Amino acid sequence: MESSDVTTSFHHFSNSSNSSPTSSSPISSLPAPTSIHSPCAACKILRRRCADKCVLAPYFPRTEPLKFTTAHRLFGASNIIKLLQDLPESQRADAVSSMVYEASARIRDPVYGCAGTICHLQKQVGELQAQLARTQAELINLQAQNKNLLALICMDIEQDSSSQQPDPIPNCMFQNNDASDYCVLEDISQSYVFANSSGCEPSWDI
Repeated sequence: MESSDVTTSFHHFSNSSNSSPTSSSPISSLPAPTSIHSPCAACKILRRRCADKCVLAPYFPRTEPLKFTTAHRLFGASNIIKLLQDLPESQRADAVSSMVYEASARIRDPVYGCAGTICHLQKQVGELQAQLARTQAELINLQAQNKNLLALICMDIEQDSSSQQPDPIPNCMFQNNDASDYCVLEDISQSYVFANSSGCEPSWDI
């Protein structure tokens, strides 16, 4: 009787476990899927896992794989990582730009690299400075010519104005006119006096 009771209780326990709610199933206890972190261009080319705080990710995004390929070809991944780790974050972007530029120049000119570009730019600067000096000398020459031309024009105007002035009236003309006027006035006064003394109208015929 005891063995049959044990068997009956075992079957009852198994039936009760099968009728448990679905919330206790192992499928519902799985964690929610996390977002997949896309690797940067450097980690993708190096075929390694890109960490959350990857030192290369901010400067070599996955949309610009050629940027890391160019720098990696000349400097190597380990040198780039070491250089970025030794610099403060405020200077890392400029360092990456310098490395990419130098690597690109070395690819274009394997002999001189960026030094050839610098020499070419210095030559252009020298030519432009010489051209600027020539232009300034021509400008000074034109200003001097303009000044001399204005001086000549002023001299011609002064000469023309002096040649067009009327001749001064001689003093003798004023002396003769004054004497004649005095004679006429004297004659008129004499005739007036004679008319008053004789009681006749004065004669104004001169």
